[in-house]
Amino acid sequence: MTSLVSRLLKKSVISPVIQWQNQRAWCSVVAGSTEHTMHVRRRIESTKAAALLGGGVKRIEKQHKKGKLTARERINLMMDPESFVEYDMYLEHDCIFGGSLSMAHAKKICKIMDQAMLVGAPVIGLNDSGGARIQEGVASLAGYADIFQRNVNASGVVPQISLIMGPCAGGAVYSPALTDFTFMVKDTSYLFITGPDVVKVADDMEFFEIMPNYAKNIVVGFSRMNGKTVGMVGNQPKVAAGCLDINASVKGARFVRFCDAFNIPLVTFVDVPGFLPGTSQEYGGIIRHGAKLLFAYAEATAYGGAYDVMSSKHLRGDTNYAWPTAEVAVMGAKGAVSIIFRGKNQAENEAEYVEKFANPFPAAVRGFVDDIIEPRTTRRKICQDLEVLDSKSLKNPKKKHANMPL
Repeated sequence: MTSLVSRLLKKSVISPVIQWQNQRAWCSVVAGSTEHTMHVRRRIESTKAAALLGGGVKRIEKQHKKGKLTARERINLMMDPESFVEYDMYLEHDCIFGGSLSMAHAKKICKIMDQAMLVGAPVIGLNDSGGARIQEGVASLAGYADIFQRNVNASGVVPQISLIMGPCAGGAVYSPALTDFTFMVKDTSYLFITGPDVVKVADDMEFFEIMPNYAKNIVVGFSRMNGKTVGMVGNQPKVAAGCLDINASVKGARFVRFCDAFNIPLVTFVDVPGFLPGTSQEYGGIIRHGAKLLFAYAEATAYGGAYDVMSSKHLRGDTNYAWPTAEVAVMGAKGAVSIIFRGKNQAENEAEYVEKFANPFPAAVRGFVDDIIEPRTTRRKICQDLEVLDSKSLKNPKKKHANMPL
């Protein structure tokens, strides 16, 4: 292991010099010439050397001091010798940030999962991550939702195995929860929902609520819009601030799957700060039960409208609207700022975070919501969409059945 770090150190010292010399001489190099070919080869070698260092020598040494290995070291130990073929080594990341998921990170994962489904290869995930990257906001959440959708599509098509190699939080726990088998390393791996720092629209007001006295923090039931039966799901902020807990997740998942089984359109009203944190929920299995709701929405082919989990665009929601009061982000301003800035200039940084993330625009400019609408127009908009989507046809990948996280 020491020799590996030494080799990488040696390369990292040489690389900047090569790059500087190459850039200086670039203008005099003719495309297609021997000099041009040699220049490209040197650039490839220096880029590979930098990629193999990951977050850098200091971070590698810090990981080793914890008694843990880097991602590549773990892969090389697990796989047959020299059998690992890496994809997208040249794909650029802004920085490492404790293994938290960036959009670039998510694209690499989605690409390999797509390829695995095409050729029927099992997927193995090694997880040691802080979850969604707060600094990227909704883009990071979108990355996780894209991965979740592939987890669900791959279920029953190829085996999916997750290994938890260190503390995992937020979105990093739900992808493993959707896979077939999950293994954890004793004493060094942990799963958290949150890290330690961390409208009346129915016809004639007619609403038939299902299980009204159970898990009151989520409301599910049937109604009619323009005379058509629809299933409705909504977070209830008056109970537990609308947080999703074990019971709410199971209640919501069962209802969503019922509607999908009988092609009943789903209308979802999202007002949720996230999953309910705490050891009692985690010991009770919130990760596994929360994954049921995520799975139910992702697998549903019936049409209709916690950001990722509750019928987001990434989980194939047909139409997604935001009200002007919507906030779509990894977490609230206070929690995010305390983690990113460690309490420095709290008020000033909170105001900046609210301006940047705590509004519907970050999701709207990325196409994750179709429109920002006034609440009074909600019923009319949904009725129009239901009419358009009446002839919708969508199929899941062919398989006997998916392996839902029961």
